[in-house]
Formats: sequence, structure tokens, C-alpha cells
Amino acid sequence: MEKQFTVKNPQGIHARPAGAIMKKASEFAATQISLELNGRKISAKSITGVLTLGMKAGDAVTVSAEGDQAEQAVEAVGAVIESVLD
Repeated sequence: MEKQFTVKNPQGIHARPAGAIMKKASEFAATQISLELNGRKISAKSITGVLTLGMKAGDAVTVSAEGDQAEQAVEAVGAVIESVLD
């Protein structure tokens, strides 16, 4: 399962939203969740990985998941990516 989401935060994904993405992804323990941008793919459960993607406002990020609750995980993580957190 995979779906594309757009970063809407004007500051991009910095430490606070990255932490929120990691926290949300970690709620789905049995699911492998990945983020992909510009050919780089990382685990959404790694705050370091999320930060190293360097997601900026307007970037289209692909969220993919495998395992139990994959669809719910993709939607939940995507909602955080599209939210605007200070």
C-alpha cells in the first residue's frame, strides 16, 4: 500500500513535525512504514531518517506500508505530513 502526500507546513518537516511523524508511525508496531522523496527511502519510525529526507513545503512524499494495518498507517502518517505543526 502506498500513497503520495504533500508537505503543507511552510517551514517544511523540521524536528517537531518529524517527531510527530515518527510517533504516529510507531503506533503501528506490526507495520513497516517508509517515506520516499527524490529516490531516497527511509523508515518513518526513525526520527533521524525523517529529518535527513529534508522535506520542504510543496514536496510530494510517498508513504508506503506493509503488514497489519498498512492502509491505516499510510493514512495516519500522511495526515501528519499534510498538517501544519509549528
